[in-house]
Formats: sequence, C-alpha cells, structure tokens
Amino acid sequence: MHRRALLKGMIATPLAGTLGGCTGRRSRPGPGVVVVGGGVAGVTVARELKALAPDLSVTLVEPNERYTMCPFSNLVVAGLRPLSAQQFDYQALTRLGITQVRERAVAVDHDQRRVRLASGASLPFERLVVTPGIDLAYDRLPGYSEAVSAALPHAWQAGPQTLLLRDQLKALRNGGVVAMAIPDNPYRCPPGPYERASLIAYYLKTHKPRSKLLLLDAKDRFSKQPLFTAAWEARFGSLVEWQGRSDGAAVVAVDASERTLITDFDRVQADVINVIPPQRAGRIAQTADLADRSGWCPIDAGTFRSLRHPNCYVLGDAAIANAMPKSAFAANAQGKLAATQLLADLTGGEAVDTKLLNTCYSLVEPDYGISVAGVYEADGARWREVEGAGGASPRDADIAHRQREAAYAHGWYQHLTDQLFGGVTT
Repeated sequence: MHRRALLKGMIATPLAGTLGGCTGRRSRPGPGVVVVGGGVAGVTVARELKALAPDLSVTLVEPNERYTMCPFSNLVVAGLRPLSAQQFDYQALTRLGITQVRERAVAVDHDQRRVRLASGASLPFERLVVTPGIDLAYDRLPGYSEAVSAALPHAWQAGPQTLLLRDQLKALRNGGVVAMAIPDNPYRCPPGPYERASLIAYYLKTHKPRSKLLLLDAKDRFSKQPLFTAAWEARFGSLVEWQGRSDGAAVVAVDASERTLITDFDRVQADVINVIPPQRAGRIAQTADLADRSGWCPIDAGTFRSLRHPNCYVLGDAAIANAMPKSAFAANAQGKLAATQLLADLTGGEAVDTKLLNTCYSLVEPDYGISVAGVYEADGARWREVEGAGGASPRDADIAHRQREAAYAHGWYQHLTDQLFGGVTT
C-alpha cells in the first residue's frame, strides 16, 4: 500500500511541523488543566500537554486503575486473544509528572471553574478537557437495560461484557443462532459491529459450522460495506445473513424473557443475542451541560473548544466531529491537535490550521484485514472530509494483501498503546 509510510508518520506525529512553536511555552500562573477521562483522547491530550509545556500542571481524573482498550476487543469475543492484552495501567503518566485523581467526576461549576468529584471534593481548573467516551442510551431501546445486558450482552464497553459474550458463544450448541442488533448512526466505531460479525462468523465456521449469524441493522448502508459483504460471501457463505432498515430489520424493542429481538415486522429469537444499543456522550458531558439535545457535544471544529462553555474542550467519541468517525485513531489525532490549540489559548498564541487523518482497520479473520482512511479539515464549526484524499482497501486484492493489512492493524495497535501507556514519545 502506498499510504503505509504516510499512515505511519501521521499516527506518530499528525501535526508534524506545527508544534515546534509551542514547545517550551509556559502557561500563565493558575491551576492548570484538568482532563476528565482516561481513554485514548484523554491520555493523548494529557501526555501532549505535558510534553509541550513541562511546567504546566496537568491533572487526569479517572476512577479506574487500568484502561481496557476497545480496539481489538472483538478478537477477545472470538476467543482469539486474552482480555489482559487489552488492559493497561497509567504508571507511565505518573512518571511524566501528570497528577492522577482516582475518582469519578460528577459535575462542573463553570463559573467557579471547578470539577466536582464523587467524594464531594473538587478540583480547580484554568481549562477543562472532557473526554468521557460514550454512555449506552438504554432508554432509547424499550426492553433493554443495564440489568438485561447481563443476559443479552452489548460488549460495547470492553471488559466483563466482552468476556460474557465470548463465553455465551463458547456455550452455543452447534447449529444454534446468534443474532446482533446494530444501531443507527452515530455510535462508537462505525465498522465495529461488522468486524465483530466477521470474527464471530470465523469462530462459528471454525468451531460450530452448522450455526447461523443474523445481523439486524437499523441502517441500509454501513462503513466498508462492499468489502465486508464480499468477504462474508467468500469466507463464510450462507453462515452470515445481513438485513437492513429497508428489510424491516431495525430492532425497535427487546423481549429478554423470550430472548427475542422485535422489529417492525418480526420477532427474532436466538440462542445468543448481542444488542448494541444507541449511544450518547458519557454522563459527565450531560451533567456538565456540554451536550446538546442530540446527546453529543457541539464544538468549534478547529480547536475542540466547547460551543456551550468556552473554558472547556471536548474531544474523542463524545464530540460532534461530523464527518470524522468516532474511532481510537481519530481520538488520538484529536488529542494532539487539541493540546496545541489549548496551549495557544492559554498563552495568547495563534491556533494552528491543520488537517487530521483517520484510518479504521478491521479484521474479517485473524489474518484478513481491510481498512478505510480519510483526511479531514475544519470548515467553520464542522469537520468535513477532504474529497479524494482518503480511500479504502481494493476490492479485488489478493490474500497476501489482506494478510498485510491485518499485520498493519496489529502494528497500529501496538504503536498506539506504546505511545499512550508506555515510554514512547509523540
């Protein structure tokens, strides 16, 4: 692939050539920057801020001692990878001088510039960065709830739910039916449900070949659709059946007692049911008045500054980034840009004008990868895709090409996690 070298460079330094003027800048005296949320976006922006302005006080508020990565968790679902390979601690951030607070942020006093914690304590800030990821909007799917997810897992927040779905697949009889409910946009990781479907199909083909996988989708089009559907036909035959909104397949309710998904025209029973519900920005974004009626957070595109509270920045899955998908790759790129823009804000400098890249890798089988890449630029309050600057894997690629893309996916994951949780500098 001609873009391999380009991707490698932009993963490592997506703002190459624009950051030098910020290195060594010192913020004016004050309580510094508080970052809420220790996922990809939060860790990226915290590390980048400290790298660019070593004297700046940076505090990361994250209740968990370890972070469980969602990328590659579909391999755990398919029994191809241990969950431990997805989990990372925050010790590297401590060594960099980033203060860590192991509590949950519950509210923000924007007038007083303080973050209130679950313990009742609060933290002052000069600028606040909120990267809460997603919450699952159980209330938008009748019959589904957090309690029901203990029987019909979503596995869309990696951890115990990932293992629950894996174990249900292991217990499935040969000849059983697995059904997935896939939501309408927007949601975290647009190609994620279809990668999961692929790897579940691979597991079934390998271990329980008389079984069936039924995909009930609230959309008629999805990310990398031609690549996925061609691969399913070639690799799994009739094992996978996809139905979209035009087929009446959008799931409108769940009957957990009958292990049934309800669509406008049908009731579908299955032995294993994976419900991916609608989503919204994480809870703190709602309580801090950073989200609008859509459930997501409006931002100034070029800076990631909140349009509702100008001393706050929102990035990652919670932000309305328009054409830019909610992905780990995008969150990492956004974190680097947001750090640069925030420091310019603190020091009275000029915001930079740059483009961002996103690449989404997906595994159809362990050694069969596909991808789509896009380049995005800020256009007023919106991120828009630069026409002709991205592209997807070729549809007619041979197996050697698919194997290389699978290797690229693993390489991207290793580099990203080293960069976030290890000693690799950005």
